[in-house]
Amino acid sequence: MTASWKTFATVDPFAGMTGSEPGRLQNLAGGHWTDVGTYRDDIVDPMNGDAFLQVPDTQDMARFIEGLESCPKPGLHNPLRNNERYVHLGSVCARSAALLATPEVEEFFTKLTQRVMPKSWQQCLAEVRVTRVFLENFAGDGVRFLARGFSNPGDHQGQESRGYRWPFGPVVVVAPFNFPLEIPALQTMGALFMGNRPLVKVDSKVSVVFDQFIRMLIHCGLDPADLDYVHCRGEKMGELITEAADTIRLAQFTGSSTVAERVAETLNGRVRLEDAGFDWKIIGPDYDAGWLDYVAWQCDEDAYNATGQKCSAQSALFVHDNWTDSLLPKLQKLAARRGLDDLTVGPVLSWTNQQIKGHIDAVLAVDGTELLFGGKPLTGHSIPDCFGAYEPTAIRVPLSAMQGEAFDVVARELFGPFQIVVTYGDDEIDTVLAMCEQMENHLTAAVVSADILFQQKVLGATVNGTTYCGMRARTTGAPQNHWFGPSGDPRGAGIGTPEAIQITWSAHREIIADNGPMPEGWETPPVR
Repeated sequence: MTASWKTFATVDPFAGMTGSEPGRLQNLAGGHWTDVGTYRDDIVDPMNGDAFLQVPDTQDMARFIEGLESCPKPGLHNPLRNNERYVHLGSVCARSAALLATPEVEEFFTKLTQRVMPKSWQQCLAEVRVTRVFLENFAGDGVRFLARGFSNPGDHQGQESRGYRWPFGPVVVVAPFNFPLEIPALQTMGALFMGNRPLVKVDSKVSVVFDQFIRMLIHCGLDPADLDYVHCRGEKMGELITEAADTIRLAQFTGSSTVAERVAETLNGRVRLEDAGFDWKIIGPDYDAGWLDYVAWQCDEDAYNATGQKCSAQSALFVHDNWTDSLLPKLQKLAARRGLDDLTVGPVLSWTNQQIKGHIDAVLAVDGTELLFGGKPLTGHSIPDCFGAYEPTAIRVPLSAMQGEAFDVVARELFGPFQIVVTYGDDEIDTVLAMCEQMENHLTAAVVSADILFQQKVLGATVNGTTYCGMRARTTGAPQNHWFGPSGDPRGAGIGTPEAIQITWSAHREIIADNGPMPEGWETPPVR
């Protein structure tokens, strides 16, 4: 593992990463890959609990703080300084995208992703391809165009105001486990594009994937001193953020809303957040039998792909009564097709079976609820007890329960194969919208309807940042072709598009050029 990524890429990721010589990862600091004295013993194979990877248990964070302090506030580049870096990073994107498009490298990253975050081959492959297309989008002059500004005429000859996209300088990226490649790649590259120098930390269970991606970027021309990469426990990263709070100009955090709020408090609000999402889908009253199978299939995909471990996963499904009798039985049949053999359901990496059962029991204790399907642990596997392994599960909850004291129980996000199903009638859509208003996080949503007036009613009364609308509406999707991020919070982070990168990773700066002739009468004393 300590060899270059290119050497390692010729190795099947399913081999050589377990047994007596598990892969050993390194930190990247100051342009050099470095070893540490201690390694974690709790990073185990998610499928069987065996010894897996030697991930650094970094304790001394001094070099990473030095890395943050080495970057000036104006960044490594900006529109008036080191402009050639925009062009250079575009070239790095072009070479990296071309390499990622080769069958060998595409398969390598797909297998490696699946090895540490077990989900179906298609889900892992899609993550790799989204990352490649993102790099293609910003190849060539794509990075340069991100820094596009504007000018306005001034009050007099020689005066002009100019707006610039300006970097923050020393920044931090903290990425979760569920998208080991896509999330850290897109956010880190966005930070670099705009001139920042990021310190990156990825969940240690999956951090090998981004380790290999960085090595590929360096192979394709990225200066290894442009960023630092640290493997450490979350508590240690929290300590670093606290110690370097006066230096860090921005932290982009994807993950738990509880942790996100702590980071925001430590940095006095200098954060961009993509936190938890209790994401909803509303199926409108215009039932169409021709769309039934597709709508059911998309609901199953949104709720249970990646074992429900997507921040955009469908957590609550509001179904109009016109669809209820036809749709709900199909959801059960589709969920029953999923299994461990093809990883269409797999380990839950942040909830144990005991925690999942506790949440299911708490929801079923609410008056009027019923288990539609699932509700039992998976059997016939060797997934370790530190991870969950549960059947795709759905619980039907009366709309009245979503309005009362039980709301906080029902609307808690279980980051796994679990969803709430609520049915509603013609005169209850306003109550449904009130439930959407009451939810704390507003990441993704879907309005499944061909009725334009119904669409407008729902869209006009909600705020979710990424909202799909129409008969093909979903809650999950590829973020390289549209903005992906929450709304309703000024700290919300975007990902994927030029606008997302500009808003997340740069600030507006205005420079007023004033080189006009000396104004007449400037020395005239004021009139008394």
